[in-house]
Amino acid sequence: MKTVRIGIIGIGNIGSAHAAGIYRGDVPGLTLTALCDRDDNRAEELRRDFPDIPVFADAEEMMDAGLVDAVIISVPHYDHPPLAMLAFSKGLHVLTEKPAGVYCAKVREMVAAAKESGKVFAIMFNQRTNKLFAKARDIVQSGELGELKRSVWIITNWYRKQSYYDSGSWRATWSGEGGGVLMNQAPHNLDLWQWICGMPVELRADCGVATAHDIEVEDEATIFARYANGATGTFITTTGDYPGTNRLEITGTLGKLVIENKKMVWQKFSMSEREYCYSPDDVKMETETVEIEDEKYNGHHRVLANFADAILNGTPLVARGEEGLSELTLCNAAYLSAWTGKTVTLPMDDDLYYEELKKKIAGSRGTRENAKTAHTESGKYNDRWNTNW
Repeated sequence: MKTVRIGIIGIGNIGSAHAAGIYRGDVPGLTLTALCDRDDNRAEELRRDFPDIPVFADAEEMMDAGLVDAVIISVPHYDHPPLAMLAFSKGLHVLTEKPAGVYCAKVREMVAAAKESGKVFAIMFNQRTNKLFAKARDIVQSGELGELKRSVWIITNWYRKQSYYDSGSWRATWSGEGGGVLMNQAPHNLDLWQWICGMPVELRADCGVATAHDIEVEDEATIFARYANGATGTFITTTGDYPGTNRLEITGTLGKLVIENKKMVWQKFSMSEREYCYSPDDVKMETETVEIEDEKYNGHHRVLANFADAILNGTPLVARGEEGLSELTLCNAAYLSAWTGKTVTLPMDDDLYYEELKKKIAGSRGTRENAKTAHTESGKYNDRWNTNW
């Protein structure tokens, strides 16, 4: 196999961007050979824009046509695991959009199916390819920052107007989307948070529902986490602040990292802060400051090319599909804490979460009356889909 024949399921905003990029030949190792969207009007548009690419209305029919070696899943969140498991059962490789699913119990089934199939399973955590976050991970994981003391991420520049929520009947509902800002916008940041700092052992959260929009899910959330060594983490996000802030600060015993405005400032200490704290008053702490600038990048292309390379050459994945469980665990635990008013210990009780989620689904408005299904076709990746500074 010299190239991977790829089919895309769900040709909405991000699916159409993937399709256009691969079709143009922008992604080494991938050849677009099939598209699938169940909307009849959308199918007609696809036949016009991709005249030589077969278009299917049914995902299984596309998988059975013998045209693809792998699929990209870019449909509403609840459908990620079922479609992935279907693809694995047919011997296909899978790259799923984030989040991995809506609730961990189902995602664990998907992960088990992937393992049994032996196929490559990846998730679109494209911001992992940002040089600043990758460097921060290296610094923290290598011990250069010392022992973790505190992390604070203010990620409030996910601003959305009401028209965004009104652009699709599935958006901002428990039955359609399965959550709000933590489920839709912030998964990239939740993933990076745990990727860099590791998973906490417990967390407590407060989620504000419809604080700035006419929706039934949360549009703001604050998470307070605690790690095994006693370190703390705070994560603040919303779609209601304009223009908002993206600032990640990580403090360790040997230094401090601040990532903001396309730059990372790394302060290196001459000694451990713990040593300095108990040293004589005449001992001075010396610091060295290193600044690293961001670069222009297309994280989606990098992940897609990496997916192809993993299939063709066995190259390690940027983000393995099973890693989606860590991000989703943080999201689910935050919801469960907000619903119950209690601190949630990790690993959490997946069954308890699903029971509580079903209550939310039962009370969901379902299709939102003021929503109109819309599609914005640009064929390009919006900058906010990489790192939103």
